Amino acid sequence: MAEPDCDVLVVGGGVIGLASAWYLLRAGRRVVVLERAAIGAGASHGNCGTITPSHAPPLPGPGVIGRALKWMLRPDAPLYVRPRFDPALWRWLLGFTAHCGRSAHEHASRVRAGLLNASMEALEALVEEAGIECGYARSGLLYVFRDPRWFELHASLPESLRPLGIDTETWDGARTEREEPALRPGVAGGIWFPGDSSLRPDELLAGLARAVRAAGGEIVEGAPVDGFEQEGDRITAVCSGARRWQAREVVLASGAWSPSLARRLGLKLPIQPGKGYSMTFPRPALAPSRALVLKEPSVCVTTWGDGFRLGSTMEFSGYDDRPNPVRLAALRRAAAEFLHEPGAGEPLEQWHGWRPMTWDDLPVIGRAPRHANLVLATGHGMLGVSMAPITGLLVHDLVLRRPPRLDLAPLSPSRFG
Repeated sequence: MAEPDCDVLVVGGGVIGLASAWYLLRAGRRVVVLERAAIGAGASHGNCGTITPSHAPPLPGPGVIGRALKWMLRPDAPLYVRPRFDPALWRWLLGFTAHCGRSAHEHASRVRAGLLNASMEALEALVEEAGIECGYARSGLLYVFRDPRWFELHASLPESLRPLGIDTETWDGARTEREEPALRPGVAGGIWFPGDSSLRPDELLAGLARAVRAAGGEIVEGAPVDGFEQEGDRITAVCSGARRWQAREVVLASGAWSPSLARRLGLKLPIQPGKGYSMTFPRPALAPSRALVLKEPSVCVTTWGDGFRLGSTMEFSGYDDRPNPVRLAALRRAAAEFLHEPGAGEPLEQWHGWRPMTWDDLPVIGRAPRHANLVLATGHGMLGVSMAPITGLLVHDLVLRRPPRLDLAPLSPSRFG
């Protein structure tokens, strides 16, 4: 075999791929990143930019299936499965249902908390060492409830999170309104997470891309992967258009596109594309002073120096790229119910994109079971930005064949059988 083009070829130029590339470059490896579209074109760009150990509890859990079945009749529901014939989706839903029990929920919460807490600490070092200006601030996050019954339903959440190293405070309605004047009257209560933080995701991505290039990495945009060449248990080339890229190690970090690429290698990844939405407006005069989650509609609100973003929702509609105006309208309606100034006029940006959702809501991080030089780093769901630093560090450990800094058994690709 001729001298390879690089030591490590990273497939995917989102926040996971770029973070992995950065840590590998720091370790002295030659790295090329292939991005199918453009940096910032995927789920990393349009999220609300919250870094959230508070989100350790996974999506599958007790009571979720009952709510999801009711919500199938509501196209504006926080979690919406569009009824259709899709065998892959229904197989995924069966796996999701199997992980809704209390034991599975508690296990996934512990694993996710470990990842999120470690990632939070790594993020502070990453933005400083890479010189990234992205408005990072450890300013906390507040869950806001208007329905007393919904607030009561979540009353045990702080107690369940404290053993996982996640600090919380429970506020009554009066204190919640006093602490956050941007909220309209009628708040039932709030749960405050002082350890969470926020940033501008587009600026994080741009800063990571600059840092990767400055460290000697190559980023090739507009380079979708068409196939792979293999000899025995090794990938010998990654094909993109007329180019054959050869590398000693390959990292698959292509988010919602990972299942189709994995199938070309004979791997099955139970990942479904969960479509999310966001809308960005000019910063209102009375803007929230911290990131909020409006709990009943499950809408995130983030304020930056020059902007204001509403986002979230989860829609399982396959790879349908059409924006759903019903779901965009639901974001604005939720903001109008909770906030004095919910965002007026035409938004500066309307975004939708796919999050890579595994059925247990845990990412896939580990060596592929049948490929000696393939590392998987995908399936981060709604927490790609939150988990990017620790994922990059774990990819670094795997590629350098060092003992990983966290237990990777619960994240192994082999767990799917």
